[in-house]
Amino acid sequence: MGANTLDGGHLKSFIERIERLEEEKKAIADDIKDVYAEAKGNGYDVKIMRKIVSIRKQDATKRREEEEILDLYLSALGPE
Repeated sequence: MGANTLDGGHLKSFIERIERLEEEKKAIADDIKDVYAEAKGNGYDVKIMRKIVSIRKQDATKRREEEEILDLYLSALGPE
C-alpha cells in the first residue's frame, strides 16, 4: 500500500470490529455495574469490593512490596 492509497474495505473492516468490541465492552461494564449493585443490595461494601478486585489484579510480588512500603510509611507516621 502506497503512502497516498487506502484500502477502504480493509479500513472499514477494522472500524466495524472496533465498534463491535466497544459495544461489547459497554455491555460488560453494565454487567459489572449490575453485579456491584446486587452485592450492595446484599449488604456488601462495594468500595472495598472494588479495592479487592484491584488488588487481585496485581502481581503478587508487586502487591507485597507495596504493602511493605505502606506498612513502613504508616509506622514512620506513628499512632494517630
